[in-house]
Amino acid sequence: MSVRDTTSGQARPLILVVEDEASLVTLLRYNLEKEGYRVAEAGDGEEALTVLAERKPDLVLLDWMLPTLSGIEVCRQIRRKPATRELPVIMLTARGEEGDKIRGLNTGADDYLTKPFSLPELTARIRALLRRAQPVAEKGTLAWGDVTMDMAAHRVTRAGKAIHLGPTEFRLLQFFMQHPGTVFSREELLDAVWGPDIYVEPRTVDVHIRRLRKALHCDTETDIIRTVRAAGYALEAASAA
Repeated sequence: MSVRDTTSGQARPLILVVEDEASLVTLLRYNLEKEGYRVAEAGDGEEALTVLAERKPDLVLLDWMLPTLSGIEVCRQIRRKPATRELPVIMLTARGEEGDKIRGLNTGADDYLTKPFSLPELTARIRALLRRAQPVAEKGTLAWGDVTMDMAAHRVTRAGKAIHLGPTEFRLLQFFMQHPGTVFSREELLDAVWGPDIYVEPRTVDVHIRRLRKALHCDTETDIIRTVRAAGYALEAASAA
């Protein structure tokens, strides 16, 4: 196995780099450690799952094209397992077509970077995603309709049932619940949830909205995310309709 990690500074975030190109792994390790992160490596998809079973990193940088098991399948398995379903994942790939980006996001990736990418952009996206993944500082709860968000415990329920959300979907729902009934454009949601210093394509918002809807809605539940044609999205409860 090619898994290695630094041994000092255990409080620093641990990033798992899943990439089979040795020169890129070396470059990423050097720059990530310079930014203060700990780094673990896996050279293929099966090895990545082995590492994840042994220890949980704070974020995964996941190449799409991997030996033994594709990055897409690794991402699917990350999202299927309760222990890792909320783990932040950034997909790295040479595939630049919009359809490929949407496929990667639909599989469960939180962000997507096309090779070649700039290291400052990568580290900025890592910081933003780790920030979104941290429990919110606010205390107390938010409630709208039958949805309750315990911000201190980072827990969401609907009609008493636990709802499992990734970090981006949690922040989206938090923002909506803090501004119920208000319609926000994709650009406004990007600024509020991703941050104004991070460039993310507006279509990315649509993917995360779909994931939020899927998590919130069972067959018997009402859709509380309203799509406003040519304007954006808003949160509304059935009782507010």
